[in-house]
Parts: sequence; structure tokens; C-alpha cells
Amino acid sequence: MKKLIIGLSFATIILLTSCRSQPGTNTNRSHLKTGSSIQAGEDPQSGQIVISQDGKHVLQYNYKTVYEKDALDTLAANHYRREKNDTFMANPSIYAVPRSDYIHPVYGLQGEMLTCDWSKDHPHHRGIYWAWPEVDFGHQRGDLHALQVVFARPTGKIKLHSGTEFAQIEAENVWMWKNNDPIVREVALIRVYQATSVGRIIDLAFRFVALKDSVSIARRGTEHYGGLNVRMQTPKNQKITTSTDSSGQVPRRSWSDLSGLFSGAKSVSGLMVFQHKQNPEYPGDWVQYPDLSWCQPTFPSSGTRYPLIKGKPLVLRFRLLVHNGAIPDEAMAKKNWDSFNSEKESQPVFSFSE
Repeated sequence: MKKLIIGLSFATIILLTSCRSQPGTNTNRSHLKTGSSIQAGEDPQSGQIVISQDGKHVLQYNYKTVYEKDALDTLAANHYRREKNDTFMANPSIYAVPRSDYIHPVYGLQGEMLTCDWSKDHPHHRGIYWAWPEVDFGHQRGDLHALQVVFARPTGKIKLHSGTEFAQIEAENVWMWKNNDPIVREVALIRVYQATSVGRIIDLAFRFVALKDSVSIARRGTEHYGGLNVRMQTPKNQKITTSTDSSGQVPRRSWSDLSGLFSGAKSVSGLMVFQHKQNPEYPGDWVQYPDLSWCQPTFPSSGTRYPLIKGKPLVLRFRLLVHNGAIPDEAMAKKNWDSFNSEKESQPVFSFSE
């Protein structure tokens, strides 16, 4: 399959706490349509896919490749190179490599940026992304999370929908082994609903199908991070909450929340994550790193490797809720999980063939 790696040219780099904002996502939004609908379209400045409502960015899906020169503060990287002695910090450029297929920025209801990209501490962290630190192909191992050996590359096959209820992005990527050998076909569905008094719902669905034999995925050391990765900006008075019901409870709900006062917001806001009960090996463990403003639902189960098999797709679904205020009370969290997992709920449907 033909590789599509497209560079971006940006004029400015903006430093936000320890993270960089995505170039091309400034407050100049005059080119976006306004009205009662929510739109998905290509940003003429960056070439990336932007979902907007009433002329304001809601989120950006970076389908085209983003390069270090466009986003990373090299002087800051050199500073860390001098100040830190551990292997990772001594070589930040190893991890500050081209990447695509991720969501950043995600904006809160007050216009504040919630997600973090190209952080000085972990330059491979990239907002909201779905990747595993241990991708095995035969007897070899790559790291889709830290952008080593295996990379998700756009195929150019993308479908956008705009409407009065929601906007949607459906995009195909292929995991390329050493940028030469396609091993997994991935389809990502991102559905964003109009904001309500409760918040804004963002539904995520991913389908992975192996193109070669002997492909498997696992968390770091099979027990740490991996799966749907969520790296946030660091808010003041940060609070992370996770909740998973006991194994005997029906229904067994599982959700998390990260809240605080984000830069650019006048009041507390946050992001909730809900797992879908039909995900294989549900519920995934919650892993959090408060110093990184990180909280994620992991996959697969601890101590295991999940084989990706040709002709047998792996499908994972999650719901995000962008909200104002501190963490919603437990009753509201349960109600939102129940809605997401209801048989009556309309879920994004993949239209691209396997």
C-alpha cells in the first residue's frame, strides 16, 4: 500500500505549561462556518481535520503527519538534555519523531485547551491516541506508543460527516513496520455531538485487523500503560477519580474523571472517560500518572498479550464527556454510563470494509 506522509508548515510555536499547542489551532476561526450544525472539515491552514460548532474549534484530528520542527521547542528539549541524566531525558529526540493519527487539541466548553501534545517531559505523548508500547510482529517488537519501529500512517481514505446532531470523522490508517511492511489496518471513528447543559459527548470507536500473521499487542511490561492514552494539560487543583464496580454487580460500570482549573478557563472543568461493556476483556484497568495529568483505560488485561488475527477485527469503544464544574456526582456518572451502554443508543457504525 502506498504510504502517505505529509508535512505541515506552521508559522508559530506556542508554549502552554509543559505542552505545546497544536499549530494551526489559534483563535483565528473566521474561515469556519457558523450555524446550528456541527461541522467536520479540513482546516485550510494546517490541513488537519477540525470539528467545529458556531465557528469555534471543538477538537482537531491530526491525520496528516506532524513533524518535530513544526511543534517542538528545541531549546527546551536541549535544556532537558543537560539537566537530566536518565536514558529517556538524555535523548528526547529519540521520541520526538513524526506522528499522526491522534486527537489534539480537545477544547473545553469555555474554550480552554484540555489535552497536551509534544510535552517536554515525554515528547511522544500526543493528546488522545490509541497505541500500544509492545507491538510484536513475529519475533520482533516495536512501540506504537513511543513511536519506535512501528507507526500508524494515513492511507488517505477518510470520510467526514456534518449535521445538526453530530459531526463525524472516519479515517483509515495502516500500521507500518519500519515504514515498509503493513501489518495492521486500523479504522478510527470519532463522533462529536453538539454541547448540551450536561456537557459535550465524544464517541470513539476503533477497529484493528491484522494484515500479517503473528501480530500481537500488549501494555508496557504487560501490566502498565497501553490502549486508549489520554494526556491532559495540567490544571490547578487537579483531581483524578476512577470507578469500576465489583465483578458481581450488574450492570458493572467503569468510568474516570480528570478535573481542575485549566489555563484559559474561569471555572473548573474536566474530561470523563467511559468504557463500553462490549469491549473485549471489559473492564480495562485504570492506570493514572497524576504528575503527567494522565488517566487511561488499559487494554488488554494485565499479564497478557492480545493476538490480532487476519479476518478477525478487534473493536474497542469509548465515550468522552467534556464538562464544566467539578466531577459530576455518582448518579450522573452512572446515568451517562448507562446511556452509552444502552441497546437503544446509536453507536457509530464503520462504513469502511475490513
